[in-house]
Amino acid sequence: MTGAMTSGTPIVALTDAEKHFGAVRALDGVSLSIHAGECIGLVGHNGAGKSTLVNLINGGLAPTGGQVAFPASGAARALDAGVRSVFQELSLCPNLTVAENLRISHSTLKGIGWRKAARAQITESLDRVFPDHGIDADMTVDRLSIAERQMVEIAIGFAPRGSDARLVILDEPTSSLDAGIARQLLAYIRAFCAGGGAVVLISHMLGEIFDVASSIIVMKDGKVVASRPTTEFSRATLVDAMGHVAADETAAQADKQSRVFGDEMLSDAGGLSARRGEIVGLAGLAGHGQAEALARLYFAATSSWRGGKDAPMVFVAGDRGRDGVFPLWSILRNITVATLSQEGRRGMVDRDGERTIGANWKARIGIRTDDMSNPVLSLSGGNQQKALFARALATKAPVVVMDDPMRGVDVGTKQDVYEMIRAEAAQGRTFLWYSTETDEVCQCDRVFVFRNGAISAELCGDDITEDRILEASFEMQEETA
Repeated sequence: MTGAMTSGTPIVALTDAEKHFGAVRALDGVSLSIHAGECIGLVGHNGAGKSTLVNLINGGLAPTGGQVAFPASGAARALDAGVRSVFQELSLCPNLTVAENLRISHSTLKGIGWRKAARAQITESLDRVFPDHGIDADMTVDRLSIAERQMVEIAIGFAPRGSDARLVILDEPTSSLDAGIARQLLAYIRAFCAGGGAVVLISHMLGEIFDVASSIIVMKDGKVVASRPTTEFSRATLVDAMGHVAADETAAQADKQSRVFGDEMLSDAGGLSARRGEIVGLAGLAGHGQAEALARLYFAATSSWRGGKDAPMVFVAGDRGRDGVFPLWSILRNITVATLSQEGRRGMVDRDGERTIGANWKARIGIRTDDMSNPVLSLSGGNQQKALFARALATKAPVVVMDDPMRGVDVGTKQDVYEMIRAEAAQGRTFLWYSTETDEVCQCDRVFVFRNGAISAELCGDDITEDRILEASFEMQEETA
């Protein structure tokens, strides 16, 4: 990188770095350097090579060609150079406590009193990054919400662990965080870089990139296609460099206003309801009952032991590792598992029909793979999420329940999925959509804002704005007489 912040010896330098997986060039001749004080925004569509690049930097992968060096420290290993990584796919051990998870990556915590030291260190790190986090260091990870797990993973990344972090790589760190918690993290990133640290921030939330990055690297098909200071980009030029066309917001708004909805499809005692062909959003601060409301509706509709040919409701998970993908199965089987009952013949799988469904959804939703029989874990996180979307939309279920489904999905694909959702809704399909991203919630026809496990506001039409959602998230509406 070049610019005022790049004086001195770089923490890490890549020279013509390449990584091949068989005939696939996941990284193709990348050269860059990262210096103390820099926050690098790393952007690109899913499968562009971002994860491969950071795995070369952190030592998770060895380059096929070129060189990766750590000049500032002279270290041979990324760990010794102070390089840390927080991955999009959370790597915490669910059966261990928060403090015990810190110990896994902190080999110098030894002796009889290591648990006390671990509790103190992880609590201190959480306090620095996420004030008022409310996370108990003695709680097992499986009892934490996905947002709390992400906060713990980030805090471990910034914790001293025997030596200070010099470069922290954050892969979609806010994908499960609400806006308020995300702002705390971004504020800490600024402070960390101002204090001499460096950050590589991978995010599909371009507002965050513009907010904290000193420079931006754009990747496409394993190559760096643009690299310059953030001030030299606009949102439009950045999206263009990534290879996507910006959404036509006017057309989307006109489509929302012209739609007519059918009869009520579902409702619950808490006041949540949805009509045929309606896109209903669930908003509010993370952990205030949105996911639980979706779960109640979904399990009430699908828990009968006498399964029918066509499911009344399908689910798109945001926590794909826990609730979504079948990790030992192929991409194709992960997509078609929900359509077996409607496509099978006399209890037998229709293999030709299965392949047709897979090929159709690979093209429609843009899953980046050469072979649908590859393991689903061979896909990037965003492409795994696309497979889960394809699984749901390939069914004939009239209601689609979505629990923060766009985690780690690039901006272009999001626009494609938004259009697909609107097209499906126009054909009469109903969507219940919980998202931690306000921009996504504003795509909906009607929004229920949750606070403290209850609905605090119901917004429609022009009332669906970020300001109204935030207002309802923090203060219950006054009771009317």
